[in-house]
Amino acid sequence: MNDCASLDVGHVTKRFGGLVAVKDISLNVKAGEILGLIGPNGSGKSTVMKLIMGIVRPDAGSVRISGQEVAGLPSYKIARMGVGIVFQHSRPLHRQTVLENIKLALLPDKLTRLFADPGIEARVRAIAERVGLSAVLDRLPSTLPFADLRKIEIAKAIARDPKVLLIDEPFAGLTQQETAAFSQLIAELRDDGRAILLVDHNVKSVARLVDRVLAMYVGEQIAEGSAEQVMGDATVRRVYLGGSIETAARPESAFSDAATPFLEVEKLSVHYGKAQALEDVSIHVHAGEFVSVVGLNGAGKTTLFNAISGLLPYVGEIRQQGHALRGLSAARVARNGIVQAPEGRELFVDMTVRENLDLGAHHLAPDESATQIEWLFELFPILRERQGQAAGTLSGGEQQMLTIARALMMKPKLLILDEPTLGLAPIILEQISHIIETLRRTTSISMLLGEQNVTFALPHADRVYVLEHARIVWEGPPNRFAAEAGRGYL
Repeated sequence: MNDCASLDVGHVTKRFGGLVAVKDISLNVKAGEILGLIGPNGSGKSTVMKLIMGIVRPDAGSVRISGQEVAGLPSYKIARMGVGIVFQHSRPLHRQTVLENIKLALLPDKLTRLFADPGIEARVRAIAERVGLSAVLDRLPSTLPFADLRKIEIAKAIARDPKVLLIDEPFAGLTQQETAAFSQLIAELRDDGRAILLVDHNVKSVARLVDRVLAMYVGEQIAEGSAEQVMGDATVRRVYLGGSIETAARPESAFSDAATPFLEVEKLSVHYGKAQALEDVSIHVHAGEFVSVVGLNGAGKTTLFNAISGLLPYVGEIRQQGHALRGLSAARVARNGIVQAPEGRELFVDMTVRENLDLGAHHLAPDESATQIEWLFELFPILRERQGQAAGTLSGGEQQMLTIARALMMKPKLLILDEPTLGLAPIILEQISHIIETLRRTTSISMLLGEQNVTFALPHADRVYVLEHARIVWEGPPNRFAAEAGRGYL
């Protein structure tokens, strides 16, 4: 590997219409170095990678590969100059064997070199051995575990011996053992003298692997340094943890259903194809208890909630008041009292606020529906004012309130809120926080709240679970979170 391999990004900016996705970002990665690029979803990480690879063109700034300017060049030319990319999602050709998939990455890309090098198969086998695929070269991708699909993408990316390697979310969907093996492979590629840019959601995932970390938030750089320095940075902690944490938890002994909690989830595992989204997850919620599941995007919160709601197949057990929910439809689960307000809101945007609410009450008697909607209009006064307005014309905060109110129209025993604060202004967060606290204080509803915003999640929680890479890694009362789990959450 060439010792002069390097990546230099200088003051790059990219706008999509009125949105500034990347603002004045500069970074450099030298030969034999790994730079971790971290930040929450929407921070601009993937856009930076696309700008480097030529998938999108920068509006300003420079991108240099080993000193040569490549900003604005098409992707194939940037690839020829020594840049490889490993996308988060595996994209093999499923009708071709592993050997054939890697071989295609080595074929000539010019008509004047139509015939492949006769030594190409030997090179394929050498690459396969390097990444740990020698034993499966004759198999089809559909027969392989998820980790091997990721190895195919690595093999294709290094087939042309790139000087610079871009790797997006390398550990998503991998078990702890697979993550360790994959980390070792990436470290070996770094030791070859490659400059590696590694993109992930948080510092902890990449801390032992990277030499330096650059943190982004809403398109801008907020911190740079060692993993230890970035984890301790006040701005990074505010972005991920949100600030000071105040709690008012009730002890578990305060709930009367200690022997058989209202909801029990035991050893739950869920796969999306080859990827493991949940692994051996166990949680419980008592009647009337408010439980927060905190975790960064991609940790598995939505998968957990969708499995509980009857929307996904799973391995393990889910019980409501001791009765198994396996085999029940999502509609039956909801009618039985477990109702979810989804992350994506999923409102009927062309229908009015009142019509959306009426849909949530379709199973109620008319007088019961009228009583419920009047209670909700007192809880959400803005919805009373907007009840004749199309849901699609509401602000983001008003749509979130309507989503919660529609779920409450079903008179749930357990309300699941999935990322209710996503993309909302601070003033709206305060209003939703007040509503949740009112429910906690004045009703017998149980709540399961999924959030990456710890400062929002913990004040409303009696107990907290931390979900990380598909597994529960911590459980306890919120007042112990900062001391025992706060730093690890980064």
